[in-house]
Amino acid sequence: MEQLVNFIIRPPRAEYNPESDLLDEEFMLKGKWYQRKDIEVKNGRGDVLQCSHYVPLVSPEGKPLPCVIYCHGNSGCRADASEAAIILLPSNITVFTLDFSGSGLSGGEHVTLGWNEKDDLKAVVDYLRADGNVSLIGLWGRSMGAVTSLMYGAEDPSIAGIVLDSPFSDLVELMLELVDTYKFRLPKFTVKFAIQFMRKSIQKKAKFDITGLNTIKVAKSCFVPALFGHAIGDDFIRPHHSDRIFEAYMGDKNIIKFEGDHNSPRPQFYFDSINIFFHNVLQPPEDEVGATLYDSIHDYFGKGTWAIPEVGFFPDSSTASKATSSTSDAINQVRSKRPMSRTEVPSDIPSEEHLPGCQDKDTVDNGSSSSNMISFELSNGHPFDPHVTTTMDDDQYVEYQLDDLTGFPCNVEEEERFFIDGFRCLWKP
Repeated sequence: MEQLVNFIIRPPRAEYNPESDLLDEEFMLKGKWYQRKDIEVKNGRGDVLQCSHYVPLVSPEGKPLPCVIYCHGNSGCRADASEAAIILLPSNITVFTLDFSGSGLSGGEHVTLGWNEKDDLKAVVDYLRADGNVSLIGLWGRSMGAVTSLMYGAEDPSIAGIVLDSPFSDLVELMLELVDTYKFRLPKFTVKFAIQFMRKSIQKKAKFDITGLNTIKVAKSCFVPALFGHAIGDDFIRPHHSDRIFEAYMGDKNIIKFEGDHNSPRPQFYFDSINIFFHNVLQPPEDEVGATLYDSIHDYFGKGTWAIPEVGFFPDSSTASKATSSTSDAINQVRSKRPMSRTEVPSDIPSEEHLPGCQDKDTVDNGSSSSNMISFELSNGHPFDPHVTTTMDDDQYVEYQLDDLTGFPCNVEEEERFFIDGFRCLWKP
């Protein structure tokens, strides 16, 4: 069970070298020079967050530019923002990115899937506004970062727009779905106890309640313009999560579906849509002279470790197609250097035969849909105890005092015996 808890609050930290895995300290993109400023920001819990801000060497008109803060996933880091920088910088939109607490090179012990990350994001927004070098602020989050962006956007209506790539709608529901998706053969009664065990363990270790991460409720109070995106083949956070949040969302909204899975590289048309979205909500200044002359010469040219791509001329192409091709080539170069961080389900999560007390039990046929397998509905309306309410809302959970999983029922017969023994203990004189 410890593996399941760590999957939530202590996934593998993304490892990277800022000198080789981030965009260079100075680099050329579409004929203009940009720089990377590395910054440390302290959150409200005292953790030091490692951050980077990608900005032009010379700001157009010398005025503050709008900024998009990129928020990475649960096993990600600020290096994942390189694609966002390549997409947005030529539109005079700066990109700020950070390692959330517990991730990458930042301080902090645990990942909280948006709970504490929301406060990290607030610290960054406060820093940018105090610095005075940015105008409007937008958010772009992926997976955990999307949940973080949504939760913060509901609290800060001054955020101009948010991009939400594959957010989950309810953490407990996601956990139950993962058990089913990855074929962990757990009896439904055991799963319910296990969720409660994990809830208590995570509360003790990471100081947050997994039942509190319900973004559908948050969406009902968020009015920031939002662009949703989700891969059709995502079997980690299924597309219906975005659909449910989208349906409940109160602000202006649009949603884009595309081929791929949770970790797939995003398609160019999706990036183009994001660029247009942020251009509309952030209103960046236009350059007096466009950079199209240089689009076909160099996509990305860094002074440091990154190579100059060999890009041909496009004499028969329109300006728009030149820009799209140029951006796509630059993104491919970044991906070849360091691919986007991946979210993976650990292979050592226990199955039924590995649970305490479940060795040497008869296994259930893989094709069976017997009632002893997991159900997605937590038990409601059953008299577990005279002191437990018999009617509960969907987001309420029965409290169990669990120290470990020894003695958990592993099949239908043990489940029934567990009930009988429990009632005998409850009602004996």
